[in-house]
Amino acid sequence: MPTAVERFDDKARAAFDRIGRNEVYQGELQRHRVYTRFLHWMVAVFFFLSLFSGFGIYLPWLFRWFTPLFGGGPLSRALHPWFGVLFVFFFALQALNWLKPMSWTKADSAWMRRLRSTISGEEKLDPPDTGFFNAGQKVQFWEIVIGCVVYLITGIILWAGARTFGPIAVAFSYILHDISAIIMLGGIFIHMYLSTIGEPGTFQAMTRGAVSEAWAWTFHPAWYKEVTGRDPRRAYEEARQRMEAGRSK
Repeated sequence: MPTAVERFDDKARAAFDRIGRNEVYQGELQRHRVYTRFLHWMVAVFFFLSLFSGFGIYLPWLFRWFTPLFGGGPLSRALHPWFGVLFVFFFALQALNWLKPMSWTKADSAWMRRLRSTISGEEKLDPPDTGFFNAGQKVQFWEIVIGCVVYLITGIILWAGARTFGPIAVAFSYILHDISAIIMLGGIFIHMYLSTIGEPGTFQAMTRGAVSEAWAWTFHPAWYKEVTGRDPRRAYEEARQRMEAGRSK
């Protein structure tokens, strides 16, 4: 029986599908529906709004050129916590949307053990039991979950100030808030690299909602097999043979 979260997600997906479009062409597979893509971009927008307004507040001597974008220093300080609240809100919806596929499995532990060979390119395809998300994506997801909790707690303390929580709590909150931001920013840079240069074809999953079959059997073989019923290794070999045959003509 579907849980309350699953029922909510199903209704949200159906509602957004009526508003937007999922463009899937021949040789492609649907990866992310409209609702998921909407949440992804809202998370991205409010993360960077929070980041840039925060830079102008915490390091004005270095990033003072950010504050005019938000109407000056005082307005940046007023907007920053609201940007943070909206970032946490939209990511919370995304977390509910992805809670099941982001659960850790034995396949993820095996993926982590083979991380070096995957990064080096020794393996042409990801491990055959790599599902909808791989272990690296799950690590980043849970890092953001923890980061959002830290943001929310420390942000409330900083927002209320020393009069409410005391100077020591505020001082520690500044440190934890900044450390969490730096860690999350590093993860976002890795995410941006992998979604563009590192794994070509990934970006369109969050624009049109579809990926090529070649992308699917390369990076998420178990998911490819689940949605097509075909063996990913065999599909890869057949594609390689066709390519070689085309070159020899």
